[in-house]
Amino acid sequence: MMRLRYAFLLAAVLLAASAIAGVAQPQLGGSAAATSAKTITVNGHGTVTTVPDRAAFSFTVDTRAQTAAGALGRNADAAAAVVAALKNAGVTAADIQTSQVYLSPQTSENGTSIIGYAASTSVAVKTTLGKAGSIVDVAVGAGADGVSGPSLSRSDEDALYRDALKNAVSDAGDKAKAIASAAGLTLGGVQTVVEGGGQTPIPFVAGAKADTSVPIEPGTQTIDATVTVTFSAT
Repeated sequence: MMRLRYAFLLAAVLLAASAIAGVAQPQLGGSAAATSAKTITVNGHGTVTTVPDRAAFSFTVDTRAQTAAGALGRNADAAAAVVAALKNAGVTAADIQTSQVYLSPQTSENGTSIIGYAASTSVAVKTTLGKAGSIVDVAVGAGADGVSGPSLSRSDEDALYRDALKNAVSDAGDKAKAIASAAGLTLGGVQTVVEGGGQTPIPFVAGAKADTSVPIEPGTQTIDATVTVTFSAT
């Protein structure tokens, strides 16, 4: 009798353990069997070609004197003369900026003694393209003995870059459609868009000559934009 009761008790324990295991077992099917979502990720490239309407230059004045103070004093006077001439020519104060002041000792040929000092000041100037050549003439005529530039740009560069971004997104869509078609998929909506790169105006092709004494060729510039776009697909 005891053996029979023990057998019933053991069977009950095994049945309970089996039920608990069944509850803990993950259900298969539905979510587990579902396939992972398909996506297509592409890079889009967009450009806008434009003609520059702004020019930037750097004008430098160099002076020398027996003492450091003397060299700096002469240089300050020379730089002030250049700045005054630029302002008289119509360049606004907001478009004139001192970019560098430099002072160095000058030594004898054998390098054993200081025989004087050299000073220089560089002034960065922005102007419209139409005035670019005449501004160079004015600066040199006022005493500038170094000219660097021009660096050409567009006054509405930010807006043009946004147009290039739109073109890049459109390009990404065309590429994704081609990939989906080739893979036998149906292209879905945009999942993510990531901007890449930045505004990079690149001189491209020579254009019209500015009518000034120092000729400035504006050419054209290409403003580039890139994006990375992920689309859903089925």
